[in-house]
Amino acid sequence: MHTSKRQFLLTASALGLGLSGLSGLARAHGDQDHAKKASPVRKEQKDWGIAGEARAAKRTIDVRMGDDMRFTPDRIDVRRGETLRFRVQNSGKQMHEFVIGTKAENAKHAELMIKFPNMEHDEPYMAHVAPGKTGEIVWTFNRAGTFEFACLIAGHYSAGMVGTINVSAA
Repeated sequence: MHTSKRQFLLTASALGLGLSGLSGLARAHGDQDHAKKASPVRKEQKDWGIAGEARAAKRTIDVRMGDDMRFTPDRIDVRRGETLRFRVQNSGKQMHEFVIGTKAENAKHAELMIKFPNMEHDEPYMAHVAPGKTGEIVWTFNRAGTFEFACLIAGHYSAGMVGTINVSAA
């Protein structure tokens, strides 16, 4: 599992403090939206690609997510090397998120979110979207394969809030 240093430190801190120590963390998965930081995007190669440049995105995919625990569309086809802009609209009344990753990464992260639902994290392949709002991710798919996008808020992944990204060789 590729884990960011920040995520690892937060998890380690939370384990050391016990669950009661989590109350001081920002509620990244509560009902509050948290804005992307103004700092530059970290370009870290992942199994499913790397953060993209907005000017390189030739295609925008509009994705709707709702309280029925579904994404529309739930399947996206991409060519290797393509940079996409995902415009993610939350049409529900609950906080939702759009997280790109492998099936294994998302499943592990979803389990962690059940244990630590207030864990704060912010990666370029994640968009946390408040009810009625829209978020955006720009991502370059530089590796072929089958990947996921999912909502990892506690209980949402297990309720089936997941979609598929198929990246074909160029």
